[in-house]
Amino acid sequence: MPKTAEQDRRISEIVQREQARLRRFIRRSVADAGDAEDILQDIFYELVQAYRMMRPVEQAGAWLYHVARNRIVDFFRKKRPQTMGGRGEQDGNDFLLLEDLLPSPDAGPDGEYFRTILFEELDAAIEELPASQREVFIAHEMEGKSFQEMAEETGVSVNTLLSRKRYAVLHLRERLRGLYDDFLSR
Repeated sequence: MPKTAEQDRRISEIVQREQARLRRFIRRSVADAGDAEDILQDIFYELVQAYRMMRPVEQAGAWLYHVARNRIVDFFRKKRPQTMGGRGEQDGNDFLLLEDLLPSPDAGPDGEYFRTILFEELDAAIEELPASQREVFIAHEMEGKSFQEMAEETGVSVNTLLSRKRYAVLHLRERLRGLYDDFLSR
């Protein structure tokens, strides 16, 4: 079988095997289905490019999720929604946001390494949250739901949801601050 036909077959197998799981992974972070689909297509385009450049991907699943995390961060960096953009104040306290922590995708190997470590730590920190705080944080920050929408869906008051989000942010800020300080000291 010619080399490009073999590459096409491998790419097709990977896409068929990983597409549904990868789409769900992206949708956990990106609320809009169209944006999530665009990110998914970018990831598969990058997979095809890697194969065409004679750099076949050995651990396709892990590689795809790594690329997906980077594309999601890039998406939010470009979009910069108000809930995640810049430094600001919340209840009179200066707060540190995810975008303040992330180096540019062009920051080279150190920046790429830090992004990977940050995502691993962020995932672990989110898992440490009590379920009620974790659900509110994910729904608001990653799914883009308003507090009013969440209140209508859950029957929990907006003030209670705001409080849960505040405690989640305080925990995440504290948990990730050391990592951020380590990166700045390099």
